[in-house]
Amino acid sequence: MQINFDIKIADNYHNPAQQTRVFTQAWVGREAYCPSCGSNLHQFQEGKPVADFYCSKCNEEYELKAQKASLGKRLVDGAHKTMIERLQSNNNPNLFYLNYDLFKYEIQNFLVIPKHFFVPEIIERRKPLSPTARRAGWVGCNILIKDIPSIGKIFFIRNKEIIPKEVVFKNWSKTIFLRQEKEFSARGWILDIIKCIEQIRKKEFGLNEIYGFEKILQKKHPENKHIRDKIRQQLQFLRDKNYLDFVARGKYRVV
Repeated sequence: MQINFDIKIADNYHNPAQQTRVFTQAWVGREAYCPSCGSNLHQFQEGKPVADFYCSKCNEEYELKAQKASLGKRLVDGAHKTMIERLQSNNNPNLFYLNYDLFKYEIQNFLVIPKHFFVPEIIERRKPLSPTARRAGWVGCNILIKDIPSIGKIFFIRNKEIIPKEVVFKNWSKTIFLRQEKEFSARGWILDIIKCIEQIRKKEFGLNEIYGFEKILQKKHPENKHIRDKIRQQLQFLRDKNYLDFVARGKYRVV
């Protein structure tokens, strides 16, 4: 995998935004691969409303967002209503994010966020456009990147370092079980517990350490009056899905 763009293919375009779109998409088509099966990717014809690339072997679809800025806490997306409808109908694509250095024409970071990490809670509704705007009243949205667990940000390239394919495949397959959870509330709970585990920042942890997030989880799920029971249930689920190992009574290890 090369980290440099072929900028010559954009010579026929004079608008800088169009030039960037052309050579970033060309790079993905040439260098990227499907993190699910490893096959080459194909670009959709222009006019596809959602996705930019697809894998003809396993039918995964990918939307590409490319910009100079590093991935921050929020990522600006399109119409809020459209995004929520996509999530509810389960036809949202996986998200490729490409961060580049335009002076050196090289990639800094390239990662994928699998679509099963997208739940309504991470979609932030923006304020409607003002009455004087060309699209007055239009409501956009942000993707709250900060609320996605680290395991949901799978790097192909990180700080210009190419990640081995076997690591990419392993990280992709580690959470694919989330697609079995069609209910957003159930998947949201699992993601919340995964985020709590990541915040402990240890390979092995105890049940009491997870209980330390009880107030945070209670605030996020006020309808649930048995938070500790729910925590234990989700840890058992993650153990059954080989995300965690049971070490001893009240002790777990991240696989």
